[in-house]
Amino acid sequence: MKPGTRLLLAAAAWLPLAGPVLAAPAPVSDAALARPQATATSPVLVSPEDWARMANAGDRYPLFTAERARLEASVAKAMAAGINIPVPADPGGGFTHEQHKRNQKAIYEAGILYRVTGEARYAAFARDMLLGYAALYPKLGPHPAGRGEIRGRLFWQTLNDSVWLVYSIQGYDAIRATLTDAQRETIDTQLFRPMARFLSDETPRNFNLIHNHATWAVAGVGMTGYVLRDRDLVDKALLGLEKDGKAGFLRQIDQLFSPDGYYQEGPYYQRYALAPFVIFARAVDRNEPGRRIFERRDSVLLKAVNTTVQSTYGGLFLPLNDALKDKRLDTEELVTGVAIAFGHTADPALLSIARRQGRTILSPDGLAVAQALAAGLDTPFAFKSTLLRDGPDGDQGALAILRRGDDRTGQTLVMKNTAQGMGHGHLDRLNWLFYDNGAEVVTDYGAARFLNIEAKSGGVYLPENKTWARETVAHNTLVVNGRSQFNGKLADAEAHWPEAGLFVVKDGLQIASARMEGAYPGVVFDRALVLLDHPALPLPIAIDLLRATADRVVAYDLPLHFSGHIMTVGFEAERLVAERPVLGKAAGYQHLWVDATSPVASGQRTLSWLTGGRFYTYRFAESAPSRALLVESGANDPDFNLRREPALIRRVEGQTAASFVAVLEPHGRYDGVAETVSESDSRIASLSLGESPSADVVVLVLTTGDRLAIGIARDGRSTGSHKVTVDGRTYQWSGAYARFDR
Repeated sequence: MKPGTRLLLAAAAWLPLAGPVLAAPAPVSDAALARPQATATSPVLVSPEDWARMANAGDRYPLFTAERARLEASVAKAMAAGINIPVPADPGGGFTHEQHKRNQKAIYEAGILYRVTGEARYAAFARDMLLGYAALYPKLGPHPAGRGEIRGRLFWQTLNDSVWLVYSIQGYDAIRATLTDAQRETIDTQLFRPMARFLSDETPRNFNLIHNHATWAVAGVGMTGYVLRDRDLVDKALLGLEKDGKAGFLRQIDQLFSPDGYYQEGPYYQRYALAPFVIFARAVDRNEPGRRIFERRDSVLLKAVNTTVQSTYGGLFLPLNDALKDKRLDTEELVTGVAIAFGHTADPALLSIARRQGRTILSPDGLAVAQALAAGLDTPFAFKSTLLRDGPDGDQGALAILRRGDDRTGQTLVMKNTAQGMGHGHLDRLNWLFYDNGAEVVTDYGAARFLNIEAKSGGVYLPENKTWARETVAHNTLVVNGRSQFNGKLADAEAHWPEAGLFVVKDGLQIASARMEGAYPGVVFDRALVLLDHPALPLPIAIDLLRATADRVVAYDLPLHFSGHIMTVGFEAERLVAERPVLGKAAGYQHLWVDATSPVASGQRTLSWLTGGRFYTYRFAESAPSRALLVESGANDPDFNLRREPALIRRVEGQTAASFVAVLEPHGRYDGVAETVSESDSRIASLSLGESPSADVVVLVLTTGDRLAIGIARDGRSTGSHKVTVDGRTYQWSGAYARFDR
């Protein structure tokens, strides 16, 4: 407990003043413990019949039994600690912040356990906790540690207040029928009604947003409306404060997801926003089945669950935009999403994800998951190459995911050709990542944040999130004249998105491409990424081709952020061992130390590194004389907020047009336990690029003498013929692409 923190410990008259120990619970009547009937106080978020089915499940379904045991242990710990309701004081990660989160969880879980076990002590515990909040809430004003214009009451930001309401109202719904009229009136009028009013009428700018913060708010307010039988609250939640459909839950479903179920802010925030979408949709479906909410927009919410799962590698979410890199498939939100989606689709592939998560939820849908898994009905989830369109109409770019093999050890190439992603988006159009052998090989920094760690800016986004993580140089895409795309301006970035090009998935050959205009004035750049198999190569390789043209002479930088220990630097370079100069002064460059720099030269170069017991050779060349720089993040970081991570920057200066070509080759194995090394050398002997006005050809010559080439039209929709000469050989084809093996 923080020194000086004033706690509301059993402050209401109905609890003893000696300490945080529960008073003897008021008796819960036999009628309340019997199967509930449809009355003005019976539960509405889960039907009485469904509660009865869950109570009768016993120990027949292991996953359901294990989840009940987990909640019993969690609530037992909370009950042993006693009711502790502190006056809000701290930002994220502080004592009061974390205690209110613990209380929210306890209310939710105790309500569920009361219904599932029939034990009155759970209802009494949730009741007394809620009465404590009803005594505190009317006294609260704006949070003392709040930031920005919209401060919460229990928490530093309204988002956390909304999350508290989403879960606490579910616990309240489960026990409401057990309360006396006076207790119910107190909790209704002193806690839930004023909280719903605060999150809606009193904070209209947040409530009417098309954004995940508003999704949590409308979900909490809408479910409160159902529980309190308040149609006004429900309609505001569904249709916006003006009830005209220009805001609210239905509008959010229509605007925040693409037709493929891709969420605007990217996979990390899709995972987070999924919970209020599916939880509230479940409540809407339960109370207003005629809305057919799960069928809206061709069942887009159910698609969103599959898309969330698909946007992972090795169980971790793809770290695009403001993403923290430790969120996995077993995150609470996705456990909930998988259960609810299975409850509506009975898709056996979702069961394999539930088995992988190792848990479900205590709900009708969670019971269905547990029953189906106990019957062995699960089938493998198909992690596959997929194009996830962005934007409400699917015309604002796309996220391309190319896969070879399984999602834990196989190869996955990700090309980020999406729209901005609102305020959580990064300035990194046509960025890419590469995964192999269970590791992130070509990396993305994600967000600069230590969530809920008070010592790091109270757990909010760090200053370096703006000065580094969001800047273009922190990503694997084009930087012009040392400035970030859209000059770092969100409004400009929101107005532009890539034009999707090729998306090809064939045996042995996969291609994704896109074009970007508007990221820099007068600059257009195209990029094509290829995942390719060849019999002479043990593992698939990734080919990268980026072409840029400007209406003036500019300087181009193309970074590659990678994970691993450098093995060989295959180019002449000055090692800066005496001191580490900083690369620049702004746009993220101020956070890069320079460790080595090559002279300006033409021709191909290589860089190889080791990660996860596998070698990677990156062979690259440019169409104009260029410089290669080895850099590392962490400069100008006095609070040590940034991770130290390496990168290669390829620099072409004084040109109007430039092409960058590269091939990333996984190969070999290093076993530190057995002290063995195999195939540590690249099997690619050379890399060449040929260009014509309409197309380009990338040629690789292998050490075996095999020659393979990929021709790619600059217009991804091309049906015309193309002719390109490379190293004295001419390649001809019709259409958007062609492969030539020899």
